[in-house]
Amino acid sequence: MKKILILLTLISISSHAQFGKSMFAKDPIVNLENFDKQRVYWGYFLGFSSFDFKVEYKTPGQDINVVANTGFNVGLVGALRLHEYVELRFEPGLYYASRTLTFQGFTNDLDALREVKATYIDFPLLVKFCSLRTGNVRPFLVGGYSATLNLSSNSKAKEDNSEQKFRVKPWTQNYQLGFGIDFYFEYFKFSPSIRGVFGLTDELIRDNDPNSPWTGNIESMKTRAVLINFTFH
Repeated sequence: MKKILILLTLISISSHAQFGKSMFAKDPIVNLENFDKQRVYWGYFLGFSSFDFKVEYKTPGQDINVVANTGFNVGLVGALRLHEYVELRFEPGLYYASRTLTFQGFTNDLDALREVKATYIDFPLLVKFCSLRTGNVRPFLVGGYSATLNLSSNSKAKEDNSEQKFRVKPWTQNYQLGFGIDFYFEYFKFSPSIRGVFGLTDELIRDNDPNSPWTGNIESMKTRAVLINFTFH
């Protein structure tokens, strides 16, 4: 995640450098002056993500160590302007993610380790709150609800952790909160943003044995994620 944050910072610095003179000049050149007057507009995003699990236990003690790995995001954007400062956005996207889970109490890696890979199709409905535009810069806040389909859930598998098969539910529900900045260039708008994803539903499928050493003590397992998206309109 440090590398991702450094990359985001460098892109922001580069963006400022490219049109800093027009931004802070006495009479700045305003790019895409009529862009925000559009009722509907479209775009796409590319980005990075780090998916984690928030685990709650029935009995504290043997916690699961979850290591989040960096993933890749790509998707489309549709925006409907409701007000000068408010937009309704639909941002369906494809997210590739993985987590490494280490279970306590086992003496060999075959039982202790589970690499949980996921291919998510996310369907978020978001509200974007924009500030007053200053030159070619406009900060914003964004938040909303999303339903996510995990194509790699293993939900139909009969095998469980006793046969090295970790299973989760195919559909989950989340809410998202984040912030970003719109940069207006001569021919397009570039919007880097950072967003948190917070799972609302338990997505773990328990093992067949209710006293399973892998899932028997888990009360709930919900997604947590950080998304860094670079959006182009």
